[in-house]
Amino acid sequence: MDLMMGSSSSDEQGEGEGKKTYHRHTSQQIHTLQAFFKECPHPDDKQRRQLSNELGLEPKQIKFWFQNKRTQKKAEHERADNSVLRAENERIQCENLAIREALKNVICPSCGGPPVGEEERQHSLQTLKLQNALLKEEASNIFNYTFYSSFYLWAKQHLHEKVSTLLAKYTGKVISESESLTPITPTRFTPVIDMERAVMFETAATAMDELIRLLRTNEALWVKSPSNGRYVIQRDSYVKTFPRATHLRSSSARIESSKDSVLVTMNATQLVDMLLDADKWVELFPTIVTKAKTIQILETGMVGNKRNGSLQLMYEEMHVLSPFVPPREFYFLRHCQQIESGLWVVADVSVKQTSHSWKLPSGCMIQEMPNGYSKITWVEHVEVDDKTHTHRLYRDLIEGGWAYCSERWVITLQMMCERLSISNGEITDFGGVITLAEGRKSIMKLSHRMVKSFCSILNMSGELDFPQVSEEHNSGVRVCVRQSIEPGQTKGMIVSAATSLWLPLPCQTVFSLLKDEKMRLQWDVLCNGNPVNEMANISTGNIPGNCISIIQPLVPCENNMMLLQECCNSECLGAMVVYAPISIPATNMTINGEDSSNIPILPSGFIVSADRGVAANSSGSHLTLAFQILVSSPLSSKELNIQSVATVNTLVTSTVQRIKDLLNCCNFD
Repeated sequence: MDLMMGSSSSDEQGEGEGKKTYHRHTSQQIHTLQAFFKECPHPDDKQRRQLSNELGLEPKQIKFWFQNKRTQKKAEHERADNSVLRAENERIQCENLAIREALKNVICPSCGGPPVGEEERQHSLQTLKLQNALLKEEASNIFNYTFYSSFYLWAKQHLHEKVSTLLAKYTGKVISESESLTPITPTRFTPVIDMERAVMFETAATAMDELIRLLRTNEALWVKSPSNGRYVIQRDSYVKTFPRATHLRSSSARIESSKDSVLVTMNATQLVDMLLDADKWVELFPTIVTKAKTIQILETGMVGNKRNGSLQLMYEEMHVLSPFVPPREFYFLRHCQQIESGLWVVADVSVKQTSHSWKLPSGCMIQEMPNGYSKITWVEHVEVDDKTHTHRLYRDLIEGGWAYCSERWVITLQMMCERLSISNGEITDFGGVITLAEGRKSIMKLSHRMVKSFCSILNMSGELDFPQVSEEHNSGVRVCVRQSIEPGQTKGMIVSAATSLWLPLPCQTVFSLLKDEKMRLQWDVLCNGNPVNEMANISTGNIPGNCISIIQPLVPCENNMMLLQECCNSECLGAMVVYAPISIPATNMTINGEDSSNIPILPSGFIVSADRGVAANSSGSHLTLAFQILVSSPLSSKELNIQSVATVNTLVTSTVQRIKDLLNCCNFD
């Protein structure tokens, strides 16, 4: 192997030679190189030149030797790991086989009779497990959390046969029970014992120190990417400064890093309080964070200042853009520390590995500024392995780090802070025709719930998820069925359908079409060809066109319904149009400032994102549209209306075709 490590490039062999030649190192050279490798596997240019002079070799030979040596060591470690894992796997298989054989001979401890049937035993075992889980959760509510879906159990018993029939009818293939109904694996954290607590405190403190250095260092650890202009971590400098093991060892795993800063209209202490509250964390980032929970508060903070020194064990699920983009889950520690007066740092770091993501020390620095403003500096640093889970339409965008980059976080935060300031009456120079403060606040609260609900349905993996109906040139249509259990929602079964496609037009062009009320009757099948009129609107920020609208059909409809719509457009985030039908009495109640939290709302809408792929057309964009329909009420039968699935699928495909016709994109599938 050392013979090959001394190889030189073909450029040094002279042009015209038929084959490569190799340089054989002397035993003294090999001994010196190996000794230096033990001390420093990554020599810099100065060290390589020093070795070159000492050993009489070219610097390029030194460089190649160390590269090959590192590759050799990595392969040796992987072989050793594989051997250990194989042995462990064989041991577990033997134990599993022994347990299975023992279960075949089990007898009743009460009567000594023969064993019950396998199906009955599994049913009883599952029942006992569920009862045990419920008792544990009731006894230790603050520590134990489970993520079972009660709808899954009902659906498995009642829906599978009809769902399979429907999919066989429309896709030409029968979906087995294991494919169409996959339960969510429950994850449980037991109370943290003293030893684990000490390790978590040390992990959080180390992460805080690392994050502070990342936030305050601009040159040594950060470099500006020539491809997109974002600041990313310089890997060699980072590894030397913060050596650590890699958590994801797949060949497709990668590291995403970014850093950005922005000024927001919220004071620092209020913002820190929102970041430390799991529910407010979701409210603050509704288009990114779909779920969040505080599993355990490990440290409440200092006396008189509960924010400083607080430490929480948390869970979050993030998802953006499309059902064909995989969500990211993190079990992490969130540590808050006040560095000095008016300066806070909130650090996150993973403590439990999920399927394909691990959060390295990330977070933000919050600096108090005059007039109620705060300066936010945000760092995102994660290991991910989601290439095989991401649809090809979004693969370049996701692998380029655009989906969850720091810029998305800070721009979302800036827009949400502006929105909250308008809702609370702190900013008065906004546009719109609804001037009653209570009415404005009630409408903005209802619209925020609508947007949050719409973004949550885009992640269909946690519900009954039907495999996508694959098409040749786009993502196809993905359909899911769920039971409505949200507070204030109409009870019943909801069918959702979504699709994503690429369009050869800029994001702004597509957004302008969807936002134009005069063009709505040409793509919205729910308008029945009738024009609509914007009755009222509220500006949600400084970007022109970002507003909440109440839309009324010019031709009165039988059900007396109006539309609540929110439009949002940003150069970084792309565009979003979300709308939902709302009754006229509910509209009047909301405009008059009454509580809107119990108004049922079932949103549909669009998300438009710029195509940032290297090989893709720079002027292209991705369009995701999702629709929902309520198919039954609490008074109706529990049997699923199969035809409703076909209806919502037809609604999606026909809307796509109409939009492509209006944009002259019929030939782009």
